[in-house]
Amino acid sequence: MNKARLLLNRTVPAVAGAAAAIMLFAGCGGASVNQSAADGATACGTVNVAMNAWVGYTANAAVYSYVAKNELGCTVVQKDLNEQISWQGFASGEVDIVIENWGHDDLAKQYITDQKVAVDAGATGNVGYIGWYVAPWMAEKYPDITEWENLNKYASMLATSESGGKGQLLDGDPAFVTNDEALVKNLNLDYKVVFSGSEAALIQSFRTAEQNKTPILGYFYEPQWFLAQVPLKKVNLPAWTEGCDANAEEVACDYPEYKLNKIISKKFADSGSPAAKLAKSFNWTNEDQNAVATDIQGGMMPEEAAKKWVDANEDAVNAWLN
Repeated sequence: MNKARLLLNRTVPAVAGAAAAIMLFAGCGGASVNQSAADGATACGTVNVAMNAWVGYTANAAVYSYVAKNELGCTVVQKDLNEQISWQGFASGEVDIVIENWGHDDLAKQYITDQKVAVDAGATGNVGYIGWYVAPWMAEKYPDITEWENLNKYASMLATSESGGKGQLLDGDPAFVTNDEALVKNLNLDYKVVFSGSEAALIQSFRTAEQNKTPILGYFYEPQWFLAQVPLKKVNLPAWTEGCDANAEEVACDYPEYKLNKIISKKFADSGSPAAKLAKSFNWTNEDQNAVATDIQGGMMPEEAAKKWVDANEDAVNAWLN
């Protein structure tokens, strides 16, 4: 969520359970970029999947990993890494795939264009949106709050102990794609960006604000299972136009629409591994991702949620494999 275009999680207890379950695909503990590949690779070999910290990403990775493991006989190793650190593993071979990338033009230039250790493996089929949101009760009571020009009018109402007398704009993980500090400055808004630290904390803050009718303005994104439970209302920022966000320090426009894609290592791409071919062909919709993410949030282990989706979508999976 730069981010999370961004990024991007469920209630805190559920997320903790999902995070713990992630590693079960490989039967290993927490990992770093320096972790060596697991033993016991099959004919497919070992595929190292970076795991970024939002449940939509977990949903993508769970389905990809399930198919790689159960249809192709691959050994799948999942590694908990933030977005930027994930890309560092392409050069060493410690990371083979980032299954959901939100832009990161700077990283693409560094690792794809300049170092040539990674390649774009094509679209996931998901379309991502980032923006500022308020709780539904606020949009109903203060309908003009959804226009950015009116935000200073509500700054005092949104002030917290962490915002130093200014209105609080709540962000998620600092690793998520975000232009928010530049936006606050360049739009002359009397706000301070405060990081919640994770998607789970961000979601819980929105949930509590709606339940208790307390004020909140925060960064959020789609695809996102949580919006089906609490339909947050988006604030209209100045419209995005081509090039308006080219200079990170001068951004004064909304976020663009993101065509989410997959990034894989050049070595992996050239290996002929069926897991690399699967990475390139993996493609589904926002609705598909949200369905799997909702099951994970509901208490299913990621592998269980993946199996449920795969069993119900055999034609799609066969298309990936063929």
